[in-house]
Amino acid sequence: MAEKFVGGGGGRGGGVIMLLLLLLCATFLRFSMVGAEDPYRFFDWNVTYGDIYPLGVRQQGILINGQFPGPDIYSVTNDNLIINVYNNLPEPFLISWNGVQQRRNSYQDGVYGTTCPIPPGKNFTYTLQVKDQIGSFFYFPSLAFHKAAGGFGGIKILSRPRIPVPFPDPAGDYTILIGDWYSHNHDILKSILDKGRRLPFPDGILINGRGTGNNAASFTVEQGKTYRLRISNVGLQNSLNFRIQGHKMTLVEVEGTHTIQTTYSSLDVHVGQSYSVLVTADQPAKDYYIAVSTRFTEKVLNNSAILHYSNSASPARGPLPAGPDNDIDYSINQARSIRTNLTASGPRPNPQGSYHYGLINITRTIKLRNTAGLVDGKQRYAVNSVSFRPADTPLKLADYFKIDGVFRVGTIPDQPSGKKMSLDTSVMGADFRAFVEIVFENRENIIQSWHLDGYSFWVVGMDGGVWKPASRNQYNLRDAVSRCTTQVYPKSWTAVYIALDNVGMWNLRTEFWGRHYLGQQFYLRVYSPVGSIRDEYPIPRNALLCGRAVGRTTRRL
Repeated sequence: MAEKFVGGGGGRGGGVIMLLLLLLCATFLRFSMVGAEDPYRFFDWNVTYGDIYPLGVRQQGILINGQFPGPDIYSVTNDNLIINVYNNLPEPFLISWNGVQQRRNSYQDGVYGTTCPIPPGKNFTYTLQVKDQIGSFFYFPSLAFHKAAGGFGGIKILSRPRIPVPFPDPAGDYTILIGDWYSHNHDILKSILDKGRRLPFPDGILINGRGTGNNAASFTVEQGKTYRLRISNVGLQNSLNFRIQGHKMTLVEVEGTHTIQTTYSSLDVHVGQSYSVLVTADQPAKDYYIAVSTRFTEKVLNNSAILHYSNSASPARGPLPAGPDNDIDYSINQARSIRTNLTASGPRPNPQGSYHYGLINITRTIKLRNTAGLVDGKQRYAVNSVSFRPADTPLKLADYFKIDGVFRVGTIPDQPSGKKMSLDTSVMGADFRAFVEIVFENRENIIQSWHLDGYSFWVVGMDGGVWKPASRNQYNLRDAVSRCTTQVYPKSWTAVYIALDNVGMWNLRTEFWGRHYLGQQFYLRVYSPVGSIRDEYPIPRNALLCGRAVGRTTRRL
């Protein structure tokens, strides 16, 4: 069985109580970093290569339990997810969990800066807790450009039954994974990047791993009922527009935040982002096109799926519904219209607006500028002129074991330096419980998309031109959306506020995956000198050890 669920229970009598205590103690010994009072969900995943045909030609894809895309993870706030991953690829493998905050536990983050890869033919058991989270997210393979081969899937975190949700239960809940795609195998794409060249433009768009025509994805609805669609852009570089022929979409949630319920005819989903919308099947009984197309590209890629009414009288007909033109202002205005529902409950019963982020004093301003350039004649990408170079040991392990020479805190400045681009294992230090402002500056002609592991942040402002201190006058300090991935438009800036309340080593990266692979990322080391398990869990007993950490000891039972 791929998933097993174990909940709490109770009983009477000394023998039963003793048995329960023994079981709880055993669980605590094995999984001491998660709360024994919260339910457990168990998953066994077998990762293999297999033939896939998403664009009509045979490719080598990454399958999870034989599926492309991989299976959904279904969970409820505070659930403990025990995911045993068997790596049957001929090379090392890692899975990361986009948007899962890994509270006090960056060891489980599944990126190379925190976690040793799973060797070929071996397994590793991730122990995650979706602590104080709700919403729509996804997982993906984080090593060796594997993301271009699949291995991704949706993550659904539902509210606990006693927590009110600001909309009625939908009749159905669909995961829709969209993204640009290449017809070449991922190892060919990786070879292009390793040679210091840029990737070509993608060949198509996938919707739940499918192309167009007879291979198109289909979603069945009953006339008159309302459905939740969880849309994630799991692609490699392009912003995408999502729309449904003849239907409106009501936005209800963005990456764990219930939003003001605004209605849209189309929605821009930038790479790495996730949205939840409600769609009511209120049209005549037939099939309708779901259309997805690239945004702000000279060549526009399109794909379509089918919204199938269960009592459909005819197939989808006519042209695909037209998307918006390439007007940046349209997209910016849509982004600004996405705001937090202050009166709705989040993962806890208190309203989302009870945390008044706009009244907290900023303790530090960090400005991050993305650049592209050549280093030793090869294409590289950088943040504040530093292009990330992976170390031979995961940074979190080097930090825990105090291994010298792996990284140095401060190897990336917190302001653009204007210096020539250089390579380094870039780590920026930050204080636990600081409240920081990060300004992303994009002076290039592309749309950037930035993600920070371990956190959500308030997107307080975005605009064209160059950010100045006076730009703070236009910040939304009341109901800005809180999310983990934000776009930055060409020749523009985006500002976010973050409460650094999660100790660990956290990857801050572009979601433009070729750029990420060639250095446009770094690690934010949020540090507490106390060394208490109240601030950070100890290293997992089953942690894989690699590089200079080989031979070290994790923890005794």
